[in-house]
Amino acid sequence: MKTNVIAGMALLAMSVLSAQPKPPAPEELKALQEIVNATTVDARVAAADNFVKGFPKSEYRSFALTMAAEAYEMSGNVTKAIIYYQQVLEASPKDYNAMLMLAAETARTTREFDLDKEEKLAKAEKFAKDGMALVPAATKPNPQLTDAQWEDLKKDDMARGHEALGMIALARKKYDAAAGEFKTATETASQPQPATYIRLAGSYTDAGKPDQAIAALDKVLAMPNLPDQIKQVAQSEKARAEKAKTSK
Repeated sequence: MKTNVIAGMALLAMSVLSAQPKPPAPEELKALQEIVNATTVDARVAAADNFVKGFPKSEYRSFALTMAAEAYEMSGNVTKAIIYYQQVLEASPKDYNAMLMLAAETARTTREFDLDKEEKLAKAEKFAKDGMALVPAATKPNPQLTDAQWEDLKKDDMARGHEALGMIALARKKYDAAAGEFKTATETASQPQPATYIRLAGSYTDAGKPDQAIAALDKVLAMPNLPDQIKQVAQSEKARAEKAKTSK
């Protein structure tokens, strides 16, 4: 599973690298290929670290750090993913992908009784809004992308921002606001994700709107080829909404 994800990231990385206006120097290219060709999380992170140390002024530094951050994120190591996304922003302050990822992961990992809860959520909100503000004027990273494909990608990035704002509102127990952001995310994304609908449904239930929650979950359960794990979560959330409805 993790190996397949790493392989998919490698293909995307090669596509992005080949599309850059200024190709890397031969020694940089060799080091970048070591990152791309790595087949495990540890190997990819080690190769990225080696690149950053070996080429501290390279314009591909943020690319290397992003590859490490995404590898950690895909493996479920959110703490280290956040550390590397922060380094991406240090290297490239207008990297909106890093901003959106930091917004989502910070919101996801903030706990109710954290002493610095509001400070974390305020940072996450700023990351989300700053990242979303950069998306509309972003330039196409790969000329091989059609205009339609690029617009879809930007829609998905805006949806990621709305979903992060929804998670932030959820952490603040502002359920109506959370539902509004999740709903916007499902309407904005080129292909809405089932997890977003499940978060939307949970927000509706907590806001005292179980009928709307059930309707959202029915959309999820009607999706073809739904993974069993997602299906089980959706069914559990639907049962919670139905219980809330009968107890009203």
